[in-house]
Amino acid sequence: MLLMLNSKLIKNSLNVLLLRVSGVALMFFLSLFLTNFYSANLVGQYDFVRSTIMILSGFSLLGTNQAIIYYSGVLTSNNSFGSIKSIYFKMVSLVFITCSFLYILFLLVSEDFINQIFNKPESYRLIEISIQGLLFYTITMLNIDTIRALKKTVVSELFRNLFRYTPFFLFSIILYLIDTPEDLVIWFIYGFLLLCIVSTAVVFFTLFNKDFPDTSTKEYSTKEIVNTSYPMALSAISYFLMQSVDVLFLGAFDSFESIAYYSVAVKLATVTSLALISVNIVIAPKIAKIYNDKNFPELKSMIRKATRINVLISLPILIILFSFSEFLLSMFGNSYTLAKNAFLILLMSQFFNSISGPSALYLNMTGRQKILNLILLGSLIINVVLNLLLIPEFGMVGAALATAISFVVSKLIASVVVLYLDNVKTFIY
Repeated sequence: MLLMLNSKLIKNSLNVLLLRVSGVALMFFLSLFLTNFYSANLVGQYDFVRSTIMILSGFSLLGTNQAIIYYSGVLTSNNSFGSIKSIYFKMVSLVFITCSFLYILFLLVSEDFINQIFNKPESYRLIEISIQGLLFYTITMLNIDTIRALKKTVVSELFRNLFRYTPFFLFSIILYLIDTPEDLVIWFIYGFLLLCIVSTAVVFFTLFNKDFPDTSTKEYSTKEIVNTSYPMALSAISYFLMQSVDVLFLGAFDSFESIAYYSVAVKLATVTSLALISVNIVIAPKIAKIYNDKNFPELKSMIRKATRINVLISLPILIILFSFSEFLLSMFGNSYTLAKNAFLILLMSQFFNSISGPSALYLNMTGRQKILNLILLGSLIINVVLNLLLIPEFGMVGAALATAISFVVSKLIASVVVLYLDNVKTFIY
């Protein structure tokens, strides 16, 4: 049984990794195109909008994208997978309500107030664009994980990695050819409008054409779904803030050009997390199911193998990125080498990410969301304080240090907590 699990885990992880690598390649060429054919100021504005919408989606998703994966594992274990239909539709309703609430809240804030916070006249317009596209982005993200929960991992990963930025890439080429670069951020949102429509069609087709061989049915109320998802939402909000708050602080204390340089470093550094993400996508519903079955020997074995596979794949990538850091950054433009030191710091934090395993995922999939929330909240506070202290003095390097330190703290504490609670080691051994 363990040999079969190992073989299947490796195969599925490699399939997902292949799609992730394809997605990274697409992002690489997209970034190359943008940095070489658009001004650093416009690229910085795009990255500012992208970071803003990621943070806001942490609120608007309400953790539903993680919760749908959790329910997938639990419903499979209980032989009541058909209940996934009603759960999905209730989640869509929740997302619509939260997006509407955030938009109304934004309308109550004055333009001058937002522009003064970020010290740039374009800030209000960029945040307005982000808010207007939030529903499309949020539904797309929920749909991607719903497709994954419906056991269509390959289709889900195609959306997550290839389809997600393909429309925007094509739009950016067209905008360059017709000489209207100022519309770049608007067409970034239009890309997600298209993806929202297509991904929703795929979910509906799968839900209403899939045979659910249930022996029982479990109906979950909206309140139960919220009780499950909101702790995951707090985790997601903390995570997205930790991933993007440095960009927002750079926007407040530095220029859009610095955002562009730093964002390229972040994108390159996160290539090394591909292995962990790929393995996590495969094992997430399995953790929920196996934990629900109380099969701890199988659970420990799967976590151990997942961490080893992650290190085996990510270590060579880390070495290559570290060795050719300046050359890789220069491909985006000579000015982008200014982010080299920040890039190297981010790479070191990704190495720690690789060896520490899927500790946060484990807590999320075993009903310990509140514990994970406390860990992430503490790390977020560290991140914000360090950004405020370091960015005004050290710019991009300060942002990288703040991100790296807070990230390592959260991973270390999560791994120790998992070991204490279930005697499951997520660190490589």
